[in-house]
Amino acid sequence: MFDPACPSRLTPIRIADKWGGMIILCLEHGPRRFSELRIPLHRVTPKVLTESLRALERDGMITRTAYAENPPRVEYALTPLGRSLLSMIAACREWAADHLDELRAARETFAGSR
Repeated sequence: MFDPACPSRLTPIRIADKWGGMIILCLEHGPRRFSELRIPLHRVTPKVLTESLRALERDGMITRTAYAENPPRVEYALTPLGRSLLSMIAACREWAADHLDELRAARETFAGSR
């Protein structure tokens, strides 16, 4: 069942971390600067956002383009690989919306049993 050669084990999918999927969604409609990403992702610290962006860039999900301007400007954009995750993220969001009441009830039951 958990084959060590399975591609999902060899290449971790970054959307499973806390911020990866949200960053990908923020880039859905075009490139954004770091400060523009901070607005919808206001709960993430700059350090964690930087780490998440680097991880997504490393995995080929986004590109980072630095412009030789004064002041310096950097933009992040989805790659075709990153864009290919949008339909999967949409399906996960739909599932969560469809099962929100069940998820909340399960969490309340769990919290009450502790």
